[in-house]
Amino acid sequence: MTTDTQPAEPASRLVAFVGAYGVDGDEQAGGITVLDVARDGRTLTPLGRSAEPREAGHLVYAPGTRTLYAVDERKNDGRGPVQPPAAVHALAVGPDGGLTRVNALPAPGPRPTHLCLDEGRGVLLTANHGDFDHVEHVVRTADGGWDVEYLYDDSTVLLYGLRPDGALAGLRDVHVRTGHGPDPNTSPQAGGHAQSGAHAHSAVVDPSGRFVLVADKGTDRIDVLALGEDTLTPVESHVFPPQTGPRHIAFAPTTGHAYVTCEFASTLAAFAFDAHTGRLTPLDEAPTVDKGHTGLNEPAEVRVHPDGGFVYVNNRGEDSLAWFRTDADGRLTRLGHVPLAPSLHPGVAARSFAFAPGGGFLLVADRPANLVRAYAVDAEDGSLSALGTVDVAQPAYVEFAELPHE
Repeated sequence: MTTDTQPAEPASRLVAFVGAYGVDGDEQAGGITVLDVARDGRTLTPLGRSAEPREAGHLVYAPGTRTLYAVDERKNDGRGPVQPPAAVHALAVGPDGGLTRVNALPAPGPRPTHLCLDEGRGVLLTANHGDFDHVEHVVRTADGGWDVEYLYDDSTVLLYGLRPDGALAGLRDVHVRTGHGPDPNTSPQAGGHAQSGAHAHSAVVDPSGRFVLVADKGTDRIDVLALGEDTLTPVESHVFPPQTGPRHIAFAPTTGHAYVTCEFASTLAAFAFDAHTGRLTPLDEAPTVDKGHTGLNEPAEVRVHPDGGFVYVNNRGEDSLAWFRTDADGRLTRLGHVPLAPSLHPGVAARSFAFAPGGGFLLVADRPANLVRAYAVDAEDGSLSALGTVDVAQPAYVEFAELPHE
C-alpha cells in the first residue's frame, strides 16, 4: 500500500551561531554569523550576520528565553576609551535565527573568554583571562633607593544575574584571581611570560549546580567555588605541576568525570569529581598529540560526546581534532585525529568545536582556514569523517540552537 503523504516537517529548526574575531580592514571578520544547519550536517547555509559584538570569542544560548549571550573579548583602552569596553552582550534570537540587541554590561578584567549559563537559577558566569601587558611601577625601596615592581592585569570570574526576559540584570559577585606560575616559562606566549599572572580561561558549573570550577592556566590550578545566589565562595583547589596550564573543563554525562585540557603540558587529564565536597581526584592523563608529533603543541577545547564514552580535543600545533576512548574508570586511549588548517601560532588556530544536538555530527571553527567544518561522528568508534564546509571569516566559537517553528 502506498500513500502520497509527505515526510513530517521537523518540529524545530537547527541553527548554529558562529562567533568570530575582528580584523582591521576586513569588514566580514568579527561579530556573529547565523547558519541554517541541515539535520545530517551536510549543508550549512548562512542566514545573516550581526557585526556586534566585534570580538565574539565565546557564546552560550538560553533556550528558555531564546537569548544568546556573547563576550566582547577586549582589553579596555584606558580612561575615556575610544573603543567599546570589554563586555558581555545579550541578544534576542528570532524565529529565523536573527539577532536583536537586548543589552550589554561591562566585564571587569580584560578579555572575557568563557561563558557558562545556569538558566534555571538565572545566572551567567564569565571567566576573564586578563592580558599579558604589564606596567613598570616605580617604587621606593626600604633602604631609600628606587626599584621597579611589575603590575599585571587582574583575571576575574564574574557572576551576572539575569532577568526573566533574558536581559542581563547586573553583577552579583566578582572573584579576583591572584598568583602566577613560573615566569618566564617555556611557552612562546607573550615572549615566555604566559604565566606572569593569573589567567582564568574557563569557569564551568558542575552537573550538580553547586560548584563552579575555574581552570586557571596562569597559576596551574583549578579552583572550586561554591555557587550561591549572589556569591562565589572558594572551597577547594587542585594544584597541578608547574607549567601544566589547565585551560578548559568538560563533564561526562554518564560518569560525572571531569576532563581538562592542559595547555602547556599538552595533555588531557581525567578526574573524579565529588559533587558533595567539590574535590577533584586524578584518574588518568594522556598526551593530546600522536606519538610521532614533534614541536610545540597547545590544546584548547575539550568536549565529551553527549552519549559519553568518547572525549574530543583540538590541538594547536599538531593542528588536529583528536578523539579518545574513556572507560568507567576514566582511563584515556587516543584513537585518532583529523587534520585542521595549519596554525599561525597557538593564538591563531582552530580554537573550538561543538556537537550538534544528539551528537551525530560536530562543527569546528577552523580560524586559519576561515572555515566552519562539519564532521560526522561514528557512534561505534568515535571517528570523524568530513561532511562539508562553509566560509566564515575568523571563526572562533560555535553554539547550536533548536528554534521552534512559529
